[in-house]
Amino acid sequence: MFHRVLASSRQLIIIAVFFSFIASVTVMIYGALQTVTTVLQIFTEGAVSSKGAKTLVLSCIEIMDLFLLSTVFYITALGLYELFIDDRVKVPEWLEIHDIDDLKGKLTSVVVVVLSVLFLGQAVRWDGEATILPFGASVALVIASLTYFLSGKKARKSN
Repeated sequence: MFHRVLASSRQLIIIAVFFSFIASVTVMIYGALQTVTTVLQIFTEGAVSSKGAKTLVLSCIEIMDLFLLSTVFYITALGLYELFIDDRVKVPEWLEIHDIDDLKGKLTSVVVVVLSVLFLGQAVRWDGEATILPFGASVALVIASLTYFLSGKKARKSN
């Protein structure tokens, strides 16, 4: 009996799949609304000054960050579904997830991009007064660690 309960408990992952998908859709819609707001702001206020252009670029970077975060949630939902519920989901080859290491690799890759976009947003916002070096070094260290993690996974898979 315990074996049956344990075997069917993998279906509980559907909770994580469902709410990861809901988070993905929510962040995607919020990003879309932010895009519309930014575009409307450009046409109503105008972005002719260099400060206006910098604000526009920063807004667009932050919007891209939202879309990337939405992608992280979507990949998580899809990966967990493929791993625990049904692996017959039609996805592009590059998005196929066969084990937990595949899912971690995909998520790690997107996290590297999110961190890069986050730092870019800080660099654009930088006023020259506060020091940005510690933040940049921290982001670089995390990205280097994640890249090392990914390269180690690829090396083990190819052997």
